[in-house]
Amino acid sequence: MQTRNKILDDFSQLMTNAMGVAQGAKDEAETALKSVMDRWLADRDFVTREEFEAVRAMAQKAREENEELKKRLDALEAVKNA
Repeated sequence: MQTRNKILDDFSQLMTNAMGVAQGAKDEAETALKSVMDRWLADRDFVTREEFEAVRAMAQKAREENEELKKRLDALEAVKNA
């Protein structure tokens, strides 16, 4: 009976070690994938949300100014043609 418990103990220890190795491999794979993704994203010309929103606000302001200037120009042309 002692031999059977020793075999089960050895098998249990082997499985525990295998799970540790598998966890280590998983962690290493995740780290490698994250590194590849970080490099890939860094090589692209992506902008942050804050930068996008800032440019969007500037474009909106420019559109509003253009509309206001067009109204003023139309008014001046109307006066000139009257």
